[in-house]
Amino acid sequence: MPSSISNVDLSKPAVERPFRHAVIRGLGVVVPPLLTIVIFLWIGGTVNDYVLRPVRVGARDALVWAVADMPKEVPAERVAVRARPDEDPWTYYFETPDQKFVPFAVYDTVRRTQGAEPLPSTAKGFYRRYIELVYLPPHVVVPAFLIVFILLLYLLGRFMAAGIGRILVGTFERGILQLPLVRNVYSSVKQVSDFLFGPRQIEYTRVVAIEYPRQGIWSLGLVTGESMLDIRAAANEPVLSVLVPTSPMPVTGYTINVKKSEALDLNITIDQAFQFIVSCGVVVPPQQLQEALEERARADQLADDE
Repeated sequence: MPSSISNVDLSKPAVERPFRHAVIRGLGVVVPPLLTIVIFLWIGGTVNDYVLRPVRVGARDALVWAVADMPKEVPAERVAVRARPDEDPWTYYFETPDQKFVPFAVYDTVRRTQGAEPLPSTAKGFYRRYIELVYLPPHVVVPAFLIVFILLLYLLGRFMAAGIGRILVGTFERGILQLPLVRNVYSSVKQVSDFLFGPRQIEYTRVVAIEYPRQGIWSLGLVTGESMLDIRAAANEPVLSVLVPTSPMPVTGYTINVKKSEALDLNITIDQAFQFIVSCGVVVPPQQLQEALEERARADQLADDE
């Protein structure tokens, strides 16, 4: 039985699908900003749920404990269900459903801002809502939280710069690395955080392409400096120390020594090199794209024709 492959005319070009190509191009435009927004929303939601909200709740409860005036008994003449224009609203009280009393000013503030939501059912609930409205509104809490957070980071950084700080953190990390499951996750996260936020101990000078691990296979490398004198003497020419990062996490790699004549300098920046490595070659610097070169050649041709 003849193979069905022989019936296929390979000389015919593939049928173009303009609609499909247009949709894919549209996805290419929409997906990057959409993913960026989603990632930042996720980070913001995580910080709000696990950091900002607990801090706000703790501050609110502390203020309630400090300033709350919730007597269980109040003279009848000091109880009101509506405002008394001729009296200070802090001098008379409103009875809450749990048979306690709060100053009428607290009740009136909560009532006017509650909208369609039901009023709190306890005196403490009224005070919590009052504290959130008056003392802890979002436009005050968020900037104050950011200022305190940055200040804490600064103090922590100064503490880490001191000898005792490094000793304490080192002791803590050694304890973490003794835990069987936690140490794997912690060490991976630590490598990434050190790479992103730690002081850069290696200064890369330029990006090169070298034939590694064998001839014919080109790898991206970051030049860290000149190699050792003995290696240079054995090679009888200048030798470079090159770090070859691994994809998709360039926190690790291989340090190799390459003859300067065998290293091809690339017209890309260090950041573009990291983008290329992290994306596993998907994100190519614009100046290195074949389409860009062809378009530049066409532009030069048109300029020559004119």
